[in-house]
Amino acid sequence: MYTYNNNYYTATMRETTERAALSGNVQADVCVIGAGLAGLSAAWELVSRGQSVVLLDAGRVAWGASGRNGGFVLQGWSEGLSSIERRCGKPTAAALFKLSLEGVDIVRGMLAAHQFPGCTPTPGKLSVVRYEDGENLQRMRDKMAADFDFHLDYLDRQAVREKLKTERYFQALRDNHGFHFHPLNYCLGLARLIEASGGKIHERSPMTRVESRNGRHRVVTDQGSVDCAQVVYCCGGYGGPEFGKLRRAFLPIATYAVLTEHLGDRLAEAVCTSDAVGDNRRASDYYRIVEGDRLLWGGRITTRNLQDEKRLGQLLTQDILDVYPQLRGLQIEKAWSGLMGYARHKMPHIGPLGKGLWTCTSFGGHGMNTAPIGARVIAEAICGETDRYRLFDAYGLEWNGGPLGPAAAQTVYAGLKMMDMFQERRSQHRATHKN
Repeated sequence: MYTYNNNYYTATMRETTERAALSGNVQADVCVIGAGLAGLSAAWELVSRGQSVVLLDAGRVAWGASGRNGGFVLQGWSEGLSSIERRCGKPTAAALFKLSLEGVDIVRGMLAAHQFPGCTPTPGKLSVVRYEDGENLQRMRDKMAADFDFHLDYLDRQAVREKLKTERYFQALRDNHGFHFHPLNYCLGLARLIEASGGKIHERSPMTRVESRNGRHRVVTDQGSVDCAQVVYCCGGYGGPEFGKLRRAFLPIATYAVLTEHLGDRLAEAVCTSDAVGDNRRASDYYRIVEGDRLLWGGRITTRNLQDEKRLGQLLTQDILDVYPQLRGLQIEKAWSGLMGYARHKMPHIGPLGKGLWTCTSFGGHGMNTAPIGARVIAEAICGETDRYRLFDAYGLEWNGGPLGPAAAQTVYAGLKMMDMFQERRSQHRATHKN
């Protein structure tokens, strides 16, 4: 389970270095548990501040969601800004949005400074709607500019169709600040940088328990232990019961992706933009062009992790052809799944769990910007620099529903899906009769 699966990113990863498991007892200022993007970012932020760090993972570096996602690095959080504003108030919502932008800039800055191989960023993200919603999108554009000084471009239906040759989409907002890239190669580059700066990374070293006594902690694995003053949990959607109350505060939600064959000139019959694309549904389609003429297409969410590659390929082919029927006959070369950690409030768990215990996890499918900034605010707190983690005080460890949680989440998703379908059909009907 805890290894790289067969996907586009592992097929194009720039290194396959294996790191030794932890053996024996070692000392460190901080032990970080989980070597996905959150854990790697935390280790880097701490090493950069002079802390001695040991980073542990049950599997390989970025083998989970961090190394197999859509590769979108965008502003915002999994929860929408309007909901954040209702819960926290406008000043906190604005501060959280600013943090999310800082997360994008962290990744962009690391790419520029260190030139990690195999992850050159491509700018731009189109957020499309699958039903008539132009007036609302323009209001959203104006609100983002007025309240958050963030500027989006509005595209009407004709402009959208020039880029995306489909009847399914209506209007769109374009984010010029965001970008997309190869997340696994980024994580691998970050791991090398951590080690070059003195940090230690141990793969195949699952944490079995954390013993706390007299303000110190011992992180125990199968073959060793780490004695430290601080522990940062970055377990993602794959954490098990060893994570205790933290594991009971998120649900592992599965999402899926495929890689098409090389489409050649056929691709221009459907997609005429280098921007990443995503629609406005909770379980949206999200996709981008890779290697010049392939589609990397993701979508769907379930509480049961489907892993039959042939079946996944069939399901997502249906989704592709629903949007672009002109691509009928395309072949799928790879299909894979991944688990995301979702909290009930759809915001990450960022902050203290106890004296010297911290969490930075549950990014809800929006972690490529929020994990790096979450890691930074935790590192700042550990080093006594800021208390920016307090911005997340309203988002604590809410119970995930226990054994009934997945069923409840799937029911909510089914309801949202029905609402999306109703709005789409109504807009398609109106558009047909207007023409």
